[in-house]
Amino acid sequence: MLIARLIAGNAGQHTGDLDAQLDAASKAIEAAGMKLALADMLDFCGDVLELSLPGGDARVLADIVETHFVPVDYLVSERAIAVPSVFVSDMDSTMIEQECIDELADFAGLKDKVSAITERAMLGELDFESALRERVGLLEGLGEEAIGRCLAERITPMPGARTLVATLKARGCRTVLVTGGFHHFADPVAAQLGFERTVGNRLGVADGHLTGQLAGAIVDSSVKERILREEMASLGEGALSLATGDGANDIPMLRAADFGIAYKAKPKARDAADGHIGHGDLTSVLKLLGIAQENWVVE
Repeated sequence: MLIARLIAGNAGQHTGDLDAQLDAASKAIEAAGMKLALADMLDFCGDVLELSLPGGDARVLADIVETHFVPVDYLVSERAIAVPSVFVSDMDSTMIEQECIDELADFAGLKDKVSAITERAMLGELDFESALRERVGLLEGLGEEAIGRCLAERITPMPGARTLVATLKARGCRTVLVTGGFHHFADPVAAQLGFERTVGNRLGVADGHLTGQLAGAIVDSSVKERILREEMASLGEGALSLATGDGANDIPMLRAADFGIAYKAKPKARDAADGHIGHGDLTSVLKLLGIAQENWVVE
């Protein structure tokens, strides 16, 4: 079984436009040696189109969806799509709109330099640990009070983040924030958004200033994947997992999840995921999971 759920086009798109897109996609599916068994709008999520196939290649189907429904948010799965038992998410540029280390670097007058390293690391062009240590090293001597100012003045939740977390929790889903960023930021962000567990790196601080070092082990891509697998193991058979992220450091976690959804992601992360959201906000995840808007927990 192969299922694709998608939210296609702008809010005012005409039905005829969607019909034309579906017709073109159906022909592409057939040309790829697959068979479209059913295409219908979900009764409980009226703007979500579900395609059902008896089998086929998930990556090929995802490419067809992205090609023939523009713009589109989607999820392709080889199993029935349902509310997950655990949700593990990246933080920077996924649950919040910023990259914390870039914003913190601005207080030291180094944002452009640090941002360039961040971008290359997210694209998968640099080793994550080396890039992290280099950026943290540039912050040596910055006053610790800059962290509080940065949080208050710069860091904002991604649209839909609170509703996504609250709605999943209301349905019994455990929520975990795991970041290659720092507990100084992740702990208050997790509390604000409602996450139940937080995993991240720790900035070294001495005498009220950043030391330019990290305290403790590094949270990298392997740790993100391990956290997801640990959470799943504790839930037992039949549990489903959801992961969201945007950069190369999230790829193992996205691949390990039953539903790995890249959010406004870099190309490598997008290609590794089961779905991608680049058009709507994080509440699109709820729609793709089949949770009707009337059942969202809006905070």
